[in-house]
Amino acid sequence: MEFLEHVLVVLHFLGLAALIGGFLVQIKDTTRVVNNAMFHGALTQLVTGILLVGIAYPLADGDEALYPDNAKIAVKLTILLVILGLILANRKKESISTAIWGAIGGLAILNVVIAVFW
Repeated sequence: MEFLEHVLVVLHFLGLAALIGGFLVQIKDTTRVVNNAMFHGALTQLVTGILLVGIAYPLADGDEALYPDNAKIAVKLTILLVILGLILANRKKESISTAIWGAIGGLAILNVVIAVFW
């Protein structure tokens, strides 16, 4: 089960890299879009995050100190759902505003900051 957790963490990081990479690759562009990297990265983050929380309880083996922080998970999930909402609402558009593009990237980076510092 630990091996599965490690695989899921790697996939979670790859989803993060795709999401933020899809954002960063457009810094110099004047026309910004929701690209496939952002879309698939966010979906990967969602699925692997849910699976990681799901297997955390059996891995803790009854030790409550090893349980995930549900408040932190709820905040991170809410932020990711907002990101996914922005992505899905603007995915088919030929261009998006800098504000929407910035919100997607900023919220993704905020999720990293929460993961590290909370």
